[in-house]
Amino acid sequence: MMPLKITRDYLKKSILKRLYGDRYVPRELFELHNYFRHYQSITFTQENKGDSIIAISTNFRYGSIITSGKNQEELDQNIQDAILTSFDLPSAYISEATIVKEGANTSHSYALA
Repeated sequence: MMPLKITRDYLKKSILKRLYGDRYVPRELFELHNYFRHYQSITFTQENKGDSIIAISTNFRYGSIITSGKNQEELDQNIQDAILTSFDLPSAYISEATIVKEGANTSHSYALA
């Protein structure tokens, strides 16, 4: 389980969500969903480097996303967190983002559910 990163911005968004209920959607979450709607999934290649697995995005339109993990499960969590970070979303929004893994072998794609 990833630790929650609680920031002032996250607290502000939490208060707005409580006030407006399900009608409130953070702008960054909207941008994330819009990106996946237009460009489909983000694909990552993976390679073993010593005791870590390194993942590098191959088709992210705004640059590269690079992260690592000690095992596949940790890497998957770190990739999801890195995708959120690239859209300025804290990891606390992982459930609202609904990013899921597709594919297998050395090339993995992540898309919205």
